[in-house]
Amino acid sequence: MTDDGLPEAKQQLQSGDFMGALATARALRHEGDQTAEALYIEAVCLRYLHRLDDAAQTVEELITAMPRYARAYQERGHIFKAQGASEKAINAYAEATARNPSLLAAWRSLAELADPTSDGAALARKQIARLKAMPPVLVSVESMMHDGKFYQAEQLCRKHLQANPQDTTGMRLLAQLGMELGILDDAEFLLESALAFAPHDTEMRLDYISVLHKRQKYERSFEEVASLHRAHPDDPAITSSYANEALAVGRFDEAIDIYDDLAERFPQVAVNHLVRGHALKTVGRHNDAVNAYRSAYNARASFGDAYWSLANLKTYQFNDDELEQMRTIERSIDLSPEDHYHLCFALGKALEDRDSIDEAFAYYAQGNALKRQELRYDPDRMDEELKAQKDLFTEDFLRNLPQGGSSSPAPIFIVGLPRAGSTLVEQILASHTDVEGTLELPNILALVHKLNGRRKLGDDPRYPSVIKQLTPEQRTQFGEAFLKDTAVHRGNAPRFTDKMPNNFRHIGLIRMMLPQAKIIDARRNPFDCCFSGFKQLFAEGQEFSYSLSDLGRYYRGYVDLMAHWDHVFPGQILRLQYEDVVEDLEGSVRKLLAFCDLPFEDQCLRFFETDRSVRTASSEQVRRPLYSSGVGQWRPFATHLEPLFAALGPLAPERLHA
Repeated sequence: MTDDGLPEAKQQLQSGDFMGALATARALRHEGDQTAEALYIEAVCLRYLHRLDDAAQTVEELITAMPRYARAYQERGHIFKAQGASEKAINAYAEATARNPSLLAAWRSLAELADPTSDGAALARKQIARLKAMPPVLVSVESMMHDGKFYQAEQLCRKHLQANPQDTTGMRLLAQLGMELGILDDAEFLLESALAFAPHDTEMRLDYISVLHKRQKYERSFEEVASLHRAHPDDPAITSSYANEALAVGRFDEAIDIYDDLAERFPQVAVNHLVRGHALKTVGRHNDAVNAYRSAYNARASFGDAYWSLANLKTYQFNDDELEQMRTIERSIDLSPEDHYHLCFALGKALEDRDSIDEAFAYYAQGNALKRQELRYDPDRMDEELKAQKDLFTEDFLRNLPQGGSSSPAPIFIVGLPRAGSTLVEQILASHTDVEGTLELPNILALVHKLNGRRKLGDDPRYPSVIKQLTPEQRTQFGEAFLKDTAVHRGNAPRFTDKMPNNFRHIGLIRMMLPQAKIIDARRNPFDCCFSGFKQLFAEGQEFSYSLSDLGRYYRGYVDLMAHWDHVFPGQILRLQYEDVVEDLEGSVRKLLAFCDLPFEDQCLRFFETDRSVRTASSEQVRRPLYSSGVGQWRPFATHLEPLFAALGPLAPERLHA
């Protein structure tokens, strides 16, 4: 395709030459470039030419190719509207505006088609007024942001703010971009600055609370939302935010009481039941959580997250009626991608529990494929990142490195891959009187992001080579800042855990800023670990987990990098194999505690009796004694796992004995 092909098609479309634009778009598609953009133009042209069936087929191809592209759902709505299918059009427009709230045409159609007295029509009118009041350039910024064009959106927004430095809408949008890109410190600063100009802007204050929460500054986020809640006690969104922050600071009973009230007052709002279920699960009220998740799918039958949340309890067994309901809904053409992949993962679990292995795997594979379409994971880029760590942290580099970093022995980092047993290790350690179990803390990853700086997509990273420029004093400052920033998550115990698994990629940085910290590598059989990750729909992150070949390749990279860390930091990392813990719990616990310079305590063997809240996918499993059932779960699926075996390469000799 020539560089000017797509603009030519757009110009033809805007001038009303629908046949010409259609021909140009199809030619672009045949050349194999800009296929999704060309599909969108083709669908619009077909609609204007009143070839609605062809337009509908094209827009479904577009949604399959670009499931996150909001304008595809808007175009689906336009086609349904032209066909006279008002209810389907409303659903499509609602999906479009949920993905990109700057789509004025979708909001106008919603206002036109919905019952004028309905909440949906009222929301549409409110959004139309909001967009009309915004400078057009900021509408473009918002649209780019929701289409994933973050760099272009940031440049356009910064240019606008240079000319309008006190435009709080622009500041808020730039902060939202920061949150999307993980630049949370900048987002926090921008929102603080914007609130100085507009202290009574409720939506902006909710954004500020959100970024504080993302930075795990839970005490501050709770203080902010408590103040907002006192001023607006009857606002459901603020009340829900208050409950979320109360849960984050450990006020579990208060949070659950609020969720109970919201679910009772607004029983038709499925998400109220869902978040209530999550809270109940966190505190170990299994049966109540089950009932809450069931209420969520009763409120909205197609709510895929409700079914997945039941499956994600790991101990729940779907009944025949639920299984048939999920199968029927999964076949629906009006299902959103999120609902679709949530249902696929839930169906996979339900059928695996019934030993319907082939059908279970088919759903797992479909769910992973749908989820992977939403992501931008590049396995080549990941290989380069892991290699860069090895290239920098050589024996010579470390031998000549001046001393620096905090001398505190308080942190215990638990690293590895998800579903490898890190929650189990944390639960054992947190049962010790001298250890506070915290969370998967984002602080190391946030520091990495900061060191990397802002880059265009495709630019070479600054990290880890930028580490060579750090002075001993800076490394000490980073270590002390880590201790200070994470203090909110722990009480008076002298030691604490950080179980962010992806920290294995940054052990070199951790050793430079916290040289006395303990590091535990929680490892599991590669087949069980990778396949367990393949079956898991993660709340965020872990983009490598939605393809068997990506998983195997990532696992190999992890093993290779950990071998390098073992070489350059000999004796400073403890590898704890999950299968060894299952076979010899006491021996493994004694080994773990000794490595962490902790005296043996018998209650660490009874980790399942600890009543602390657990927020990971393993929350139900770590509340039970260890069983060997978690070992070898991949074997029934062995005939489907060839891409994993191939990617694992020399780490996969066991496939011969499947």
